Amino acid sequence: MSLSRRLSGHTRLFTAGKPLALESGASLPGLQLAFRSWGRLNARGDNAVIVCHALTGTADADAWWAPLFGPGRALDPAQHFIVCSNALGSCYGSTGPTSPAPDGRPWGGRFPAVTIRDQVQAQISLADALGIRRIRFVIGGSMGGLQALEWAALDPDRVDAVACIAASGKHSPWCMAWSEAQRLALASDPRYRNGDYDPADPPLAGLAAARAMAMVSYRSPASLGQRFGRSLGDEVFGAAAAAPGDYAVRGWLRHHGEALTRRFDPHSYRVLLDAMDSHDLGRGRGGCAAALGRIRQPVLVGSIPSDALYVPEDQLYLASQLMRAQLVAIDSEHGHDGFLIDAAGFEPALRRFLAEFVPAAPAAFPGPALRPIYH
Repeated sequence: MSLSRRLSGHTRLFTAGKPLALESGASLPGLQLAFRSWGRLNARGDNAVIVCHALTGTADADAWWAPLFGPGRALDPAQHFIVCSNALGSCYGSTGPTSPAPDGRPWGGRFPAVTIRDQVQAQISLADALGIRRIRFVIGGSMGGLQALEWAALDPDRVDAVACIAASGKHSPWCMAWSEAQRLALASDPRYRNGDYDPADPPLAGLAAARAMAMVSYRSPASLGQRFGRSLGDEVFGAAAAAPGDYAVRGWLRHHGEALTRRFDPHSYRVLLDAMDSHDLGRGRGGCAAALGRIRQPVLVGSIPSDALYVPEDQLYLASQLMRAQLVAIDSEHGHDGFLIDAAGFEPALRRFLAEFVPAAPAAFPGPALRPIYH
């Protein structure tokens, strides 16, 4: 799929004026971030909100988190200047393996390792360039929740509050094991070649298998049991069933694997898995407990009791170590994906948290014009 078809028509591109220094010691030249914004930055530059997406997400937060957007809701463009950028290492317009390296060829397998912290440093560069002086809150779920915590640690004087949904302070061995299973699925495809494949002949079978594994970790036994049971495809999907005589749950899993191959780059998927496994808020900060204990902003910790990936114990740990945590249980039978599927259910709790802990910003008013580095 061409880049133009992957990007929303409202997407803008930011190009940094200098290379991005990575945690590994490497330097990434020509940093570009694709981003969307809603609302207007006020004259004081202090009504911004940062939204961070999950693994295969895009900057189109109003599409995948639609229940949070709108008048009177937590993400209200009439009140806030809302920004969501595609993560560093992804394939929706931001610098990643599909981007041209300095020699003009795609980075492919040569793309340097990036961490969650690197991704947030890139987002900070974008916020600086946009003239954002104060961020009312940073919100994200799953990979985005990992980034939200890093924002609190990296830019404490600018961030007023954080909403961290279905995430953790450091990637657990359980999460890392799921990541490794997906990496093995990618590597099993002979076309993968450690990321150095022909863009016209990518390892789609490996990516489909990796995505199918991920989908199992994103849902719950109750969710799949209630939706599919042991029904056949035609009993659940009717004429739309690709395999009418096969079990519906198997057809559903194959569908999700194949669907991702039509919109995502396999090595970008690997790069983002590695970034998530790198997540440890305490790295270089005296350990996770010490790093969490230094976060002084109020943090809404969203936990899904049925989440079998970022298990509720992960969020209980966050709440026990953060100075000003508010733990909210999100009622969803859908497992990890409940942060998307049942977003409407936790929007009121998010709104109450913001009303209590995040001071209202002056009304949005035409602020500084965007700098010419945007095109």
